[in-house]
This record gives sequence, structure tokens and C-alpha cells, in this order.
Amino acid sequence: MADRLDVPAATPRARVRVPLRFADGYRVDADLVTFHGLVDGQEHLAVVLGEAEGGVPLVRLHSECLTGDVFGSARCDCGPQLREAVERIADHGGVLLYLRQEGRGIGLYNKLDAYALQDQGLDTYEANAALGLPEDARDYTAAAQMLRALGIDRLDLLSNNPDKADQLRGLGVDVRDRVPTGVFTTPHNVRYLRAKVLQTQHTLPLADLAPADLPLADLSGRVPQPLAAPRN
Repeated sequence: MADRLDVPAATPRARVRVPLRFADGYRVDADLVTFHGLVDGQEHLAVVLGEAEGGVPLVRLHSECLTGDVFGSARCDCGPQLREAVERIADHGGVLLYLRQEGRGIGLYNKLDAYALQDQGLDTYEANAALGLPEDARDYTAAAQMLRALGIDRLDLLSNNPDKADQLRGLGVDVRDRVPTGVFTTPHNVRYLRAKVLQTQHTLPLADLAPADLPLADLSGRVPQPLAAPRN
């Protein structure tokens, strides 16, 4: 993706205090912020949590996942990542951007079509390609707009995905560090996570943990200690 430093400005639309409550009992109050002027016209949301230590906020770009975030699907790690991110950001101070990019940008119905192909043996990227869709259609221009509207131009990024950091930097955002999330494996998602490591260089230590045909223990119920943050 080409550098785009001339991103048009977005402005906050509303800021509302909302008490967040999670199924495991974790509670935190957050400011939910909506925006005018986002380039893709989607209803993305900023979840502002706490005050940033040292002035550098911890930020996560979290793509919407109805199956994982709402229904607790074990086929991905999205739900546990969302829960972990809220607590870690609240402890440090920062923002979670909840981006309406279901299925890495292909939409809910297409994602479920891709699931059906995965059941036939394709990995998550091969399934998208078999449907004539991009492996990853996400563009983070709106995320850069949201950050600037919140006055954030330097951050630590909570993500295993190097493309998120690369895109933000190309959009003029100073990503100081990329901090990996925890690892949330289930017998249902280990092939999905291994594909992320092997094909898109996600910073997850799964490639050496087990062959793809061996299920790992279900760790989704615990929040592990974070891995050491790589310096970019």
C-alpha cells in the first residue's frame, strides 16, 4: 500500500461514557467515540480506556468478528483478543478501535462461505482466494483518521499483525512498538492461527508448537502473560 500522508481529517461526532461488563466478571468504564468524515463511510468506534502512561497510548485495531466477539466461536481467537485488549489498554491507557471489517474485510456472509471451504481442507487465506476475494481486504485509513481526531499521532500497537503497523506508518502514524497479544488456541483454531504465522508473519509462536494435524489444549479461558514486545 502506498504512503498516504494526505489523509482527510475526521472529527468526533459523539463521546459517551459506557460501563463495559464482560462474561467473566471483568468491568471497566469507557468512553465510546463516534466520528464524522471517515473515508469508508463505516460506523467504526473508538473505545477510550484510561490515561496513557508516559503520554504514549496503547492502541489496538480490532476488526469486528460477530462469530467470535458475540457468539464466542472457537474457530478464531477474536473474542479472547478483544477481552484481553480491553483490560490491557485500560491498565496502560489508550484506545481500542473497533473497526467494522468482518472477515478481514469481506463481510459476514462471505466469511461463512469461506468457513465452509475451510471445512473441506483449505486454510483461511486459500478459502478467500477460492471465492475470488482478497486474502485480506482491510484498509486502515479510517483508523488513522480516528487516531488523529483523538489527538493521537504516536502509539504502541497491540497486535500480532505486521501489516497493521506498516499501514499505519504509511499513513503517517508513529508506531513506536508493536506489542503481541496473548495466544488463545483451541482445537478448532490452531490451523487458522498457524496459517497466520506461516503466510502473513503474525507474531504467534505456533509454527513450532505442534504439527497442523495435532490439536492443542484449549487455552481460551485464560489470559497468558504477554510475549516480549519486538522493537520495530
